[in-house]
Amino acid sequence: MGALVIGLVISGSALAGVDGNATLTTDYVWRGSSQTLEDPTVQAGVKLSSESGWYGSVWGSGVSFEPDAGARSEFDFVAGWSGSLSEDWALDVNLTHYLYPSTDPGVDLDWTELNSTVTIKGNYWLSVGVSDDALASDTTGTYAQLGARFPINDQWRIEGAVGQYFLDKDYADDYLHGQLSAIWKVHGPWELRLTAHDTDSAGERLFGSNAGSRVEFAIQTAF
Repeated sequence: MGALVIGLVISGSALAGVDGNATLTTDYVWRGSSQTLEDPTVQAGVKLSSESGWYGSVWGSGVSFEPDAGARSEFDFVAGWSGSLSEDWALDVNLTHYLYPSTDPGVDLDWTELNSTVTIKGNYWLSVGVSDDALASDTTGTYAQLGARFPINDQWRIEGAVGQYFLDKDYADDYLHGQLSAIWKVHGPWELRLTAHDTDSAGERLFGSNAGSRVEFAIQTAF
């Protein structure tokens, strides 16, 4: 299903490029919560882009949850459009489907989200994601993140972001999280990233020990 959507998005438009990425991280932290019970994992993705701005991508990571529903992997299938609105402004709009193929029978963790990101001067962004099945809960949720990157020199940069997840009251409280990263461009496309994460008490009530303060170290590359 995801591959078909990506193919339809790219078909009929000249292919502009194929990009990939790979990461080895000590913890997969998503919106302030560990998706691997604080264990390390490997992640990789590939993206096909057209000259008109349409693109499709797939990204995968190992996962581990409590209670254990059998999920061992996550695949994100994305279809969307990105491009410049002006010299300083850029827009990305996409539909993301989160797929967990190895869950136990009768367990459905898959869900879909509509996302948009506005970027200013390449260094500041506002992202909003909306879903009527947030976190596979059959309830609505809206996620908003404000972030910035600050280049220090050709090798070092600092990135920070604050996000708020507005969740349906029937499911859980809204929660706030933040992250701050130091990234070192070691050589060519290789980077080292050290990230500190934190959530408020509502995040800890929702995700238990998988939320709260934690530090993640990752080696990443693009190709």
